[in-house]
Amino acid sequence: MAERGFRKKLVGKVVKNRMDKTVVVLVERLARHDAYKKYLRKRSKYMAHDADNQCQIGDKVRIIESRPMSKAKRWRVFQIIESAKGGV
Repeated sequence: MAERGFRKKLVGKVVKNRMDKTVVVLVERLARHDAYKKYLRKRSKYMAHDADNQCQIGDKVRIIESRPMSKAKRWRVFQIIESAKGGV
């Protein structure tokens, strides 16, 4: 599949998959506090399009920026990096 320009890619863990063709992905990142210089763990949840309903809870996935598919969905699952059951 050819890339169409630069798109953001994030890696996270699937925390919810009850919806049809949609998963919720939790993405963690480290951010440095301006005043105290301490690293804090920030979390964000993204709704991502999973066309084949392949993702299971606990899977490590890569999501990619996409066109708006609904009010909340602006990402889609690009790749399942690690399955929750250990296999790929």
